[in-house]
Amino acid sequence: MSGTREEEREAPAAGDSDPREMGAARENSSMAARSMSGTTLEDLLHGVELVSPVAQPGLTIQQVACDSRRTGSGALFFALHGAKADGLAFVQDAVARGAVAVASAEAAPAWLPAHVAWAQVRAPRRALAVAAANFYGHPAAALQLAAVTGTNGKTTTTSLIDAMVRASGAKTGLFGTIAYHTPRGEYPAPNTTPESLDLQRFFAEIRDAGGKYAVLEASSHALAMERLWGCHFAAAVFTNLTREHMDYHQTFEDYFAAKRRLFAGTGAGAPDVAIVNVDDAYGKQLGGLAKRTVTYGLESAADITTKKFKLTFAGLAFMAETPNGKVNVSSSLVGRINVYNILAAIGAAQALGIAQESIERGLRELESVSGRFQRIDEGQPFFVIVDYAHTDDALENLIRTARELNPRGRVITLFGCGGEKDRTKRPVMGEVTGRLSDLTILSSDNPRSEDPLKIISDIIVGLQKTSGKYLIEPDREKAIGLAMDEARAGDIVLLAGKGHENYQILSSGTLHFDDREMARKALRTRGYGAGL
Repeated sequence: MSGTREEEREAPAAGDSDPREMGAARENSSMAARSMSGTTLEDLLHGVELVSPVAQPGLTIQQVACDSRRTGSGALFFALHGAKADGLAFVQDAVARGAVAVASAEAAPAWLPAHVAWAQVRAPRRALAVAAANFYGHPAAALQLAAVTGTNGKTTTTSLIDAMVRASGAKTGLFGTIAYHTPRGEYPAPNTTPESLDLQRFFAEIRDAGGKYAVLEASSHALAMERLWGCHFAAAVFTNLTREHMDYHQTFEDYFAAKRRLFAGTGAGAPDVAIVNVDDAYGKQLGGLAKRTVTYGLESAADITTKKFKLTFAGLAFMAETPNGKVNVSSSLVGRINVYNILAAIGAAQALGIAQESIERGLRELESVSGRFQRIDEGQPFFVIVDYAHTDDALENLIRTARELNPRGRVITLFGCGGEKDRTKRPVMGEVTGRLSDLTILSSDNPRSEDPLKIISDIIVGLQKTSGKYLIEPDREKAIGLAMDEARAGDIVLLAGKGHENYQILSSGTLHFDDREMARKALRTRGYGAGL
């Protein structure tokens, strides 16, 4: 898998993985393909569209896998096309490790040993999702599922819904950009949305622990790759849609079409309730797809809304109006964008049948979301905020939020753009910061194999369309120090783009790097902090 940003990572082919994710792959090896007592190949492929009947239908299968490195004895191996590799290239490796059956869109190769069954399927990723559900005993059927899709706000909205569900006392699971959680514990998140095989295993963990709910971020990659095929959603949320992932989807229409799949249904009927942001033009197009649509917004007439709220660093307090009555909101989250996220989460929680008392308690108890408008305070006379904003729309929302919260101070924005990804958004992001910030500091994000200065040059093309001032420092640690040096009392320093990430991907490899740690280090070096 190529090193895509966690917001919507691409699924790996067998043997096609980012070096950062190998640790997670090893840690989760039992998760992706957990051996049970065994079932027949015929039973596993029930519901899968086959090109032709499979020989040896009674063959006992102990494991389902889609990565040859995680394939063991008695496995059914799915040879998928990945971002950079074709799973067919890893069939021999999978067979050598013990696979007794292979599923692929292609016909069986001539060299295939006689004891290995071959299933030629019409839609391999859809087939994997079906087989995984069969293998784990259809765990999603025992759960109420809520999914959130959109360009921005998915992580915060899912975190809010999860907090409301947990406040009700229910056991649940949460899957998204930052980590995966089940009643058994926390796991690393190699993809925003787990591969269907992992997802069904997680659902089984929740079910077996007595859980009744699962909340997940539904990325456009996951929807396009049918990782959610066969899952029925009690609640499906749409936050917004802005330009992102054009390196994968090619056109904005394809990007929206991927998001729309969640509301049209993913092989198990349309969602029971769609909760859509009608202040977004694309949200307006999603009405009528689900069995019932509930709208939310601040500017348009909406089912869930609020008439008055105040933006402060202390958080948000307002009364949300809903079809089920008023909800008293008291949250430590800040900014207008979180008003939207809270309204969306209320709608989803109501669709799941969560009581108002639990909704209000969940709002109070969620203190923060990692790397989302996260304040770094070492006693300095200016504000330092770390945020994951890495699209032009998210960056604009971030800067406008900073202005609303602190209208008198200057805004200093530090950001970069990822390498080997959508180049078209670079000048647009530069134009946003040049227009809205008092000073922009251009640095590196995850440059990967690209020259950081070349990425910065692409950003400058847009920034120079404005009169905005800017500085260049490719070394992100030095750039953070530069931002602290430039800040004056009352200013806001925004460290944008990496948020919760604790690594940086360079051409030389992946190294530990956390904006929050680096900001504290820079502040303490300059004399701030306890005991200094």
